[in-house]
Amino acid sequence: MLIVLFVSCSNTNSITISKLENSPSYENSNLSLNDIKNEDNKHIFSFKVNDYELGAQTQNNFNFQIANSGKGQHIHLIINNNPYSAHYENIFEKELVESNNVILAFLSRSYHESVKNTNAYILTQIGDNGIDLNNEFLFYSRPKGKYLGNDTKNLLLDFYLVNTEISSTGNKVRATINDSVFLIDEWAPYHIQGLPLGEVTIKLELIDSDGNLIKSQYNPSIRTVTLEK
Repeated sequence: MLIVLFVSCSNTNSITISKLENSPSYENSNLSLNDIKNEDNKHIFSFKVNDYELGAQTQNNFNFQIANSGKGQHIHLIINNNPYSAHYENIFEKELVESNNVILAFLSRSYHESVKNTNAYILTQIGDNGIDLNNEFLFYSRPKGKYLGNDTKNLLLDFYLVNTEISSTGNKVRATINDSVFLIDEWAPYHIQGLPLGEVTIKLELIDSDGNLIKSQYNPSIRTVTLEK
């Protein structure tokens, strides 16, 4: 089965994506929400983490360098599909700018690859969003921010799916990286190679088997990252 189908590329750079393998699976790791308290306009998040060590460095067998957090494994907190914040302890404060918020949290390896088992995330909301959390969701995670030096050679492409699956005959994720388009039919991490220096635009779309955009909140997602020497 062809996991990633390259559709088109109109720029002169040879951008490729490949499935990232040899990460520990953490199949039994668990993240659950204890409480969210609002104190002095800041929210205090309290999580319970089982079979997963926050702050530890994730071991891998990669034969290349990928951006890694020296602070170790952590929780990715995504508010309204905005860029995530990383948290290295199970209790932390977070200022929420809006009164209505859809909140996704999931366990992340030290190099920012999400743990994708069904018990490794929570999805909840604060306020009256009018959003059905039973809908199909695609949340953007990586790449993010600025990359320097050797970290520009391999960028992690990672996203989080909730209430949906992708396959060769069903839904897919369409990733547009600058002018290069890829169809992804396996929920897995990928590494991007061949990117030019400067600004890079990534668009992720959850599409159905006919290639139509699925009508869902936060779909599509568009981000810009910067690569420098």
